[in-house]
Amino acid sequence: MSNLLDGIKPTLLMGPGPSCVYDEVYAALGKPTIGHLDPYFIKIMDAVKEDLMAAIGTGNHLTMPMSGTGSSGMETCFVNLVEPGDKVLILTNGVFGKRMEDVAGRLGAEVDSVHFEWGTPVLLEEVEKKLKGKSYAIVAVVHAETSTGVRNPVAEVGRLVRSSGALYLVDCVTSLGGIPVRMDEWGADALYSGTQKCLSCPPGLAPLSFSDRAVNRVKARKSKVPNWYLDLTMIMHYWEGNTRAYHHTAPINMIYALYAALRHFLEEGQDKAHARHQDAHERLVAGLEKLGISMYVDKASRLPMLNAVTIPQGVDDAGVRSRLLKEYGIEIGNGLGTLAGKIWRIGLMGHTARPENVDRLLAALASCIK
Repeated sequence: MSNLLDGIKPTLLMGPGPSCVYDEVYAALGKPTIGHLDPYFIKIMDAVKEDLMAAIGTGNHLTMPMSGTGSSGMETCFVNLVEPGDKVLILTNGVFGKRMEDVAGRLGAEVDSVHFEWGTPVLLEEVEKKLKGKSYAIVAVVHAETSTGVRNPVAEVGRLVRSSGALYLVDCVTSLGGIPVRMDEWGADALYSGTQKCLSCPPGLAPLSFSDRAVNRVKARKSKVPNWYLDLTMIMHYWEGNTRAYHHTAPINMIYALYAALRHFLEEGQDKAHARHQDAHERLVAGLEKLGISMYVDKASRLPMLNAVTIPQGVDDAGVRSRLLKEYGIEIGNGLGTLAGKIWRIGLMGHTARPENVDRLLAALASCIK
């Protein structure tokens, strides 16, 4: 009987995620599985929590990885913080802002949005105007919009939100590990991320952190959290305290992997890791310019780890991506929504963000677009 796993070939992952995985993270996945209430596993959980706090830039006691990909982090924030009738403001300039709108709306929130052109950042004057005279329970924004390659001014938005009294929710799925994430400095009350982007860990966990204000909001709910699996009023008792209460079986080996990935990130040094992403980005931009290929996003708002690249006129989008994968073993991403067929999304995330990988892609791309 044939084994399909034997047919998996190494791929240089240069799309919007997942990214290439460190060898020590793969090794961690292969460690013996122990029980999710084993005292030694609880030591690993505590270490993961401490490292996450350092990586996220927070002193929040409620900091942990949720079981599930980054989208489970998003759902966790909304199902715990939103009750029917709550007014929620979403600042939207891409697919993942729109996903926030959908999730909040399903929970019965009164969703208000400010929409910005895809490929451009959130404009502070528009946010300030929207907040004036309004009372929102939550204001939410995406730090690094994966669908467009735009970095939003989350620190500045945070200052505006703070004076409004709303809770501030930030999506850091793509940014964590690639550019500075400073939750407490931003005044963020809820933040979530994913493991498969700049942390170079396989997909499957969603790092998350709630401020004391957010925790108090959860504890003061008038209605029960509508999602049992993501109910933090129960899950926090598994991640905190001397006596751990079973909620669901943790993805044990994935938590080993996150432990190894966070160790790698912190031992490299956050500043060095961020600089490595920026250097790889600049090398890519310079190489693309030589090929006559331009960036879609203005320089001031570009993400280094997710590069939105304008597809040259007359070039077959799907054809190039297919050749890169089949002939060169390189994956890049297509455009989403209104940007489908207009851009490629080139990821330089975590372990992938290295000069030799950039050069390999540029050489392959030059061949494909001749």
